[in-house]
Amino acid sequence: ELALKSLGNEGLFLFSSLDTNKDLYLSPEEFKPIAEKLTGVAPGSESEEEETLDPNGETLSIVAKFQPLVMETMTKSKDGFLGISHVALSGLRNWTAPAAPMSVLLARQFKAFLPPKNNLELGDPWWIIPSELNIFTGYLSNNRFYPPPPKGKEVIIHKLLSMFHPRPFVRTRFAPQGAVACIQASSSFYYSIAFRIHAEFQLNEPPNFPFWFSPGQFTGYIVLSKDSSHVRDFRLFVPNNRSLNVDMEWLYGASESSSMEVDIGYLPQMELESTGPSVPSVIHDENGNVLHSRDPSGEPIHFVFEEISWQQEIPWQEAAHRLEVAMYPFKKISYLPFTEAFERAQAEKKLVHSILLWGALDDHKGSCPPPAGSGRTLRETVLESSPVLALLNQSFISSWSLVKELEELQSNRENEFYSKLAKLHLEKYNFPVEMIICLPNGTVIHHINANYFLDITSMKPEDVESSIFSFSTNFEDPSTATYLQFLKEGLQRAQPYLQP
Repeated sequence: ELALKSLGNEGLFLFSSLDTNKDLYLSPEEFKPIAEKLTGVAPGSESEEEETLDPNGETLSIVAKFQPLVMETMTKSKDGFLGISHVALSGLRNWTAPAAPMSVLLARQFKAFLPPKNNLELGDPWWIIPSELNIFTGYLSNNRFYPPPPKGKEVIIHKLLSMFHPRPFVRTRFAPQGAVACIQASSSFYYSIAFRIHAEFQLNEPPNFPFWFSPGQFTGYIVLSKDSSHVRDFRLFVPNNRSLNVDMEWLYGASESSSMEVDIGYLPQMELESTGPSVPSVIHDENGNVLHSRDPSGEPIHFVFEEISWQQEIPWQEAAHRLEVAMYPFKKISYLPFTEAFERAQAEKKLVHSILLWGALDDHKGSCPPPAGSGRTLRETVLESSPVLALLNQSFISSWSLVKELEELQSNRENEFYSKLAKLHLEKYNFPVEMIICLPNGTVIHHINANYFLDITSMKPEDVESSIFSFSTNFEDPSTATYLQFLKEGLQRAQPYLQP
């Protein structure tokens, strides 16, 4: 109360965003973002790298490519952003180019991408940055402007993402956090490492309220020597193959409980790419004499590199899927594209288990506003439970779709059957997530809204008035039992249609 009286609502809001341990005192470390802002000087971080890097080691030049969010793809654009202050969106509208179009990094800084041990099989995932959140731990505060100092392996990822924007948060507010990687290919001296990173950006600064910009994922690969002295190739990007790939949330008040707006949109390009292999700044002969050095103008030494002959490799799609399953155990079963799911169901004479969402099911957020997005809750509970995975694998073809994609498919008259499938789905959809069971011809035989499902599974069995779903005593978790009941009822209703 004293702090509120001294600082006022908005002053206390800023103070709280800096006071990370909530002791009502700002330590020098907590005050550091403001000091850097006022002085324009950022002291070297002690957390850079524990080992000293050789300044004469090889360097890698990386370029950033960025096309800003297409504002017209935001849901709020349909009514001209009515009721949304221009200030709230200022950080988004002003972000039109990368913060650093080019950067030169030491090759050994990419050591963080190497596997923890040499005997890993191709495709076996490991965590570069482990996720510290799950459905039980909740989520991190929305009321923050400045990222915490990166530590250890976070440092290189923070450096890379800072090329896009000065305030990247390497650890997201929601699970699954972190970065995961696997070996895609291996030779005597090189690895090709596939990786997936979940990170987000804070676009606003005081006195404005926070605006969170959360790409669905960053993915990419790095080809580097096993001792990390040389990087042959590097690429990091936000996938742009779906019609929506970014979640956005912004606060409207000076407290954690303030109202929040949410939206989704499409980002055409957010990409980092090496301009070529890493090169040394100095070349020595066997006696240690300098044979050649980088031109004072910065022109790199030119090399011809030998072609890498991979002894073992797996396809990129398989590596990406392994990383996806590490982040999302519910993806242990395949979720096919919408139309492909119906074709497969027809061929295998199975039902389609379909999830229709406003936002993506397998991006690091998941369709709904905090604190508990329905899609996120489903994928972290029932959809990854062993009994549900087993039944889905045995009797269903699974798919998930964005509402926007099915609206486009419905309006496309080039294929009447696909248009009809989309129409039948959309007729049953209620915001934000609908689970649907249907025949291979698109006929919906059972469906339930995620919010209703979560409501009834959070109640005591004796309090559930509806007899649509009955609780089984075989499983302690009522949500797993109820989802199994939903699937089994779908199978029962489909029996007359699936008879040979």
